[in-house]
Formats: sequence, structure tokens, C-alpha cells
Amino acid sequence: MSSEGIIPDIANELSLSPKQIAAVASLLDEGATIPFIARYRQERTGGLNEEILRDIRDKIEYSRTLNERKTSIIESIREQDKLTDVLENEILKCKSLKDLEDIYLPYKPKRKTRAGLAREKGLEPLAGLIWEEEITKGDPDELAAAFIDHDKEVNSADEALQGARDICAEWINEEIDIRNGLRSQIQRHGIVKVFKADNPDEKETFREYYEYKCKLCYIKPHQVLAINRGEREGVLSVRVEIMDEKALERMERLLVTNRRSVFAVHLVAAINDCYKRLLFPSLEREARKELTEKAEDHAIQTFAENLKNLLLQPSLSSKTVMGIDPGYRTGCKVAVVDGTGKYLEGTTIFPTPPLKKIRESMDVLEKLVKKYNVDLIAIGNGTGSRETEQVVADLISDRFGNNNKKQLHYLIVNEAGASVYSASSIARQEFPDLDAAMRGNISIARRVQDPLAELVKIDPKSIGVGLYQHDVNQSKLTRKLDDVVESCVNSVGVNLNSASSSLLTYISGLSRNVADKIIDYRDKNGPFSNREELKKISGLGAFRFQQAAGFLRIPDSPQPLDNTAIHPESYDAAIRLCKSIGIDAADFSESITLFPVRFQSLNLQETAEKLDIGIPTLELIMENLQKPGRDPRETLPKPLMRQEILTMNDLNEGLELEGTVRNVVDFGAFVDIGVKQDGLLHISKMGRKRIANPHDVVSVGEIIRVRILKVDEQRGRISLEMADGNASELP
Repeated sequence: MSSEGIIPDIANELSLSPKQIAAVASLLDEGATIPFIARYRQERTGGLNEEILRDIRDKIEYSRTLNERKTSIIESIREQDKLTDVLENEILKCKSLKDLEDIYLPYKPKRKTRAGLAREKGLEPLAGLIWEEEITKGDPDELAAAFIDHDKEVNSADEALQGARDICAEWINEEIDIRNGLRSQIQRHGIVKVFKADNPDEKETFREYYEYKCKLCYIKPHQVLAINRGEREGVLSVRVEIMDEKALERMERLLVTNRRSVFAVHLVAAINDCYKRLLFPSLEREARKELTEKAEDHAIQTFAENLKNLLLQPSLSSKTVMGIDPGYRTGCKVAVVDGTGKYLEGTTIFPTPPLKKIRESMDVLEKLVKKYNVDLIAIGNGTGSRETEQVVADLISDRFGNNNKKQLHYLIVNEAGASVYSASSIARQEFPDLDAAMRGNISIARRVQDPLAELVKIDPKSIGVGLYQHDVNQSKLTRKLDDVVESCVNSVGVNLNSASSSLLTYISGLSRNVADKIIDYRDKNGPFSNREELKKISGLGAFRFQQAAGFLRIPDSPQPLDNTAIHPESYDAAIRLCKSIGIDAADFSESITLFPVRFQSLNLQETAEKLDIGIPTLELIMENLQKPGRDPRETLPKPLMRQEILTMNDLNEGLELEGTVRNVVDFGAFVDIGVKQDGLLHISKMGRKRIANPHDVVSVGEIIRVRILKVDEQRGRISLEMADGNASELP
């Protein structure tokens, strides 16, 4: 079963042309990456973006898996000598694995069942009499007596009828129409009921689910995952309920076609047995599995969206940053890094309990600020964060009082994953002479300078912008997050002469091994002078070079196109384009202001034909000639930097202030407003009209204006609403 057979179905499902799907399938089979296809093969795909390309990739993989399963099932049924042309055609027409498994169910090898044992006792003919409903006269017991066989342990007519009913129950369970009808009833009318189980729930984490019920079609993804976790921990018990009487009535209407049959009562008994013992338990498990899969997919998508927004936060790469990793007993680690992320100096201060050496700590910080001309202090948000923040705020206040003209700000940084990085082989390789705590602190400082470059060193699952990320399918989560990181890294591009091995690994076409070889080459031979030099790297052949080159920047290359997203395969076209409008391509940076004017008069179609390229490639060349080395993050608002501190006591209902969105979840967003506890901006408080998805209104890292609704100091909770200035008008 070839790929060609699945292309029309995918094209129809996505409302795309078969030609587009075939082009994407061919490119993927050749080994091309999604970022490369999206940017440099738009002519072949019709301009499909990364999101659609990944959707096509997933559907191709699913379809191929489905086809492989069809082949396996056909072979299995053929070996049983039960395959017919009609059955094979029915299998080949299947569009989903679930439907395919329903067809295969009667032929699937089974472990020992009650029906299987009854067949071994020779009771299948009696089951056929019950099933066919043709005998309208006589005594069922007398008819069943013919099947008594003491050697086969069938000692009475009752035992014979019981075994026959077991076989009928299995047949009913395998009826596709019956299964689909009950599936539909469960989906439309099923209710999830949750009860408190026996295990203690000391923190009452699952209190809201002790007596909980909700229709399957209305339950929220985060509720599904919470209930599942409570069930795993033995705190909750869960079941799905429908109106059994209606389900049984429907089954009887479909299956009992002759009420005059002497076996009608036994067929009804088989229906009841099948429903309670086989059919409903099976479809209940299936329904809960589907609920869980949908909830997991939703949670994974939420995590992915938050991660993308976090990674694409604007960089502050020119600033000298002091990172502080707060702590109590072991003190607060301090590290200073220059504008390139180079580690300059580190120490430990003890402004927090139990020592509380506040004045001495401020003196140490002041000396480091002066020595290295520090622009910004980044404070981790872990234990001791707010006490450390108070010391830093007091330091900035003292500097104001002393008329110090040097502007100094601070911000709170989410330190999730810093400890993971600090203990990693990457961290040990970067800073072999420093202890783990100091390495983690350097990571906190560098996150401010370039979140993308620093966070790619950490397993995305440890970054802390998800919901129930440890409860979802880990292979699905890993793949999705890897897709996000790959997309972000390649959309921004990296400086070939400063990028870490971790960053290079995510570049289109590069592996960890090749990335390490690039670093080794750079260490031995100095900076790369041009993109062509990459071909000297062992293991980086023509195909890898094709996939990677356009995403790697060399700002100081004698070929200025090396600092753009223009692919080397298009250099000739770019040079001829420059020549056609009277600009020297060898040093076009001197003529950047001329490009917009000269491009205005271009006929795109005619120009593309003259250059023998497609219009998408021409537009990419034109965009990058006007903005060489452009970082797409430059246009985003910078992180919110502070100079003074707030406490819970400073918060009053109605107070408006700015905050940074730390996490976005189904029910709202958590916002750092500069006090110890992040405030909750509930989805119902995001706008004047109903909001379906918080991501439509806010994103991780965004700076928003909020108003205090309620402060609960005892429970450490802050309720927020969107301030009028940015309240959503979404329908």
C-alpha cells in the first residue's frame, strides 16, 4: 500500500491539492526538515506554513501506520482461511484505526473466554439456534438436552444453554452497529461521576471532585487530567454512566427480531449479559481513553504554545547582567555575565534567614555593579526570592539617594529548569571549574540576555510553563516540544560563530554529533569566515549543508548574504537582482535605504522569470536584502523591569498595575505583578465578553495591565481582572 493511495484522502481532509500533499510527502521522504520546506520550498508546496506542514506530516504517518495495520490484519484473517473479497474490501476502505479494530474483533485471536470454552464443548450450534430465532415451537430445555455431554462437562440443559448464551454474548459484542450505537449514546448522554475513594487526601488537592459529575461532552481537559491523577493516587473513584434501560431497549430492538422464537428469552438474557459484562465496560474504557487522549493533546498544545512564547521573548543581549539565585541556609549565589554571556565573576551573599547579613550583602552587590558596570539584576523566583528582591530594591533606592546617574533595574526570572541545567553534562562542559549552584545562576542571568539560546540547553519539560505535563503521553509531548524548539530556533536563526552545541543541534539538518563537530572545528580553526566553510565539517555533506545553511548567520563574513536568511542556492539570483536595480551586492548594506524605492517599480512575475526563481523565493530575497541579520524578536516589547518592590500589604482592591504573564492554562493566566505570589487572571475576567481560549487574549512573557480584585493574604492568593486599557473585545 503506497503513499500515493493516501494522498487524495489527506488532500480532501485538509482542503489542499493532491499535488501539494505529494510534494510534501516527497520532500519529507527525502529527509527535508519542516523549517527548510516552509522557508525554501514554497514553490513546490504552494506556500504552506510550518503548522500545516506538520499536520500533513502527522497525517501521512498515521495513514501509513493504518495501512501497515490493514496489511497485518488481512494476512491474519487469510491465515485463518476466513478472508473474503467483501471483507478485504471493507478493511481496505477503513479510515481509522478504531473502525479497523472493530472489523477485526471477530477474527482477533482471543485468550480463554467463556465463549471460547463453550465452543470447545460443542455448544456453537445451540448458540446458532438462539441467534437465528427461527424455532417457534418446542421446549428450549428439550432442544438443549441434545447437547448434554458429560465427557465435555456439559451435565445439563441449563449448562448447555448458559454456554450457548455466552457465545451469543460474544457475537453481540462483535456487532459493529451495536458497538457504534452504544458509542454514540455514551458520547451524547454519558456522565462522568467521581467519588472520594479510601486513600487520604491530606492537602485536599482533589476536594472539588469528591462528589462530582459532568457530561462527557462538557468536561474540560484540565478536569479530565486532574480526575485521572486523583484516581491514580487512590483518592478518587471514577465511572461513566448512561441510562442502561434505554441502551438495552435499543439493543433488543435491533437484535430480537422474532418474539415468537422459543429462544427469545435466552437471546434477551445474552443481550443483558453482553451489555454488563463485555460491551459497556469495553466502551467505557474506550470513552475514557478518548477523553484522556483529547485532554492530553490539549495540554500538550497549551504547553507548546506557552513554550513558543517563552522562547521567542526578546533578548537583552547587549546588557551586562548580574544573576542572583536566592536561597536561605546556603545563601544566595551571585554571578555577573557580560553582554555576550561570558562569565565574569561570582560570589555568595547571605541577606536571607538565618544569617540576614543585609548590609554586607548590599555592599558586595554595589561593588560588583560598579566594577562591571552592571545594567540589570536578574533574580530567580525560587526560595528566598522576595527577601532577595527587597535587598536589591533597597540597593537601587540607595543609589538614587546618592545621586548615582547609572540606571539600574531588576526583574524576577522564572528559574524552572536551572537546577536541571546546572547538573547537566552541557553545564559541566561549559563551566568545569564552577559548582552546580553557580552554573544554575549563570543560566538565570543568561535567560534574560537571550532566552532562546539559554533555554534550549534544558529539557523543555523542565521549563515549567505546562499543566499536568507529567501526566500526559511523554513521547507525544517530547515530539511536540521538540517541534516547537526546532521551529523557534530556525525562525530566529543562529550566529554560527557564537552558538552553543545545544542551539546548533536544533538547526535544520544538524544532529548533536555534527553540532559538536562544528564547535570542535571552531575551537581549533577560529571563527567561520563564510557558509561554504561548513562543508569542511566531517559528516556535514551536501544534503545537510542544503538543509542548514540558510538558518546559520555569519555577521562578519566577506559575503554579506551570509548574514541573511537568503539560501546559498539563491545567492546568484540575489546578486543578479541587486545588479538589475543598480546596487552593488558585494556591499549592499551601504545601500539598504535604496532597496524599498527600487523594489517599488519591480514586476514580481517578470523579475522572478528573469532570475529563474519562484515569486516566494524572490520575496524572501527582497525582504532580507532590506533587513539583513534581522531578529524577529526585536519588535516584541522588552521584559518588565522594576526598581521598587511591592508587598501583599501594598495591594488594595481596584489597584491597577503592570504584570508579566508567567503561565497560561485552560482556566486563565498566572501573572507576576511584583509580589511574592503570582496573581490569577481567571478566564472570566479577561474581557467584557466570553473568552473561549485564554491564548486568544494573553501569552507567556506578555506585559499586561491588570486590576486587583481580591487579596487573600492568609491563603496567599491574588485575584485579578484585565484593566480597561487592554480588556478583550473578543466575541
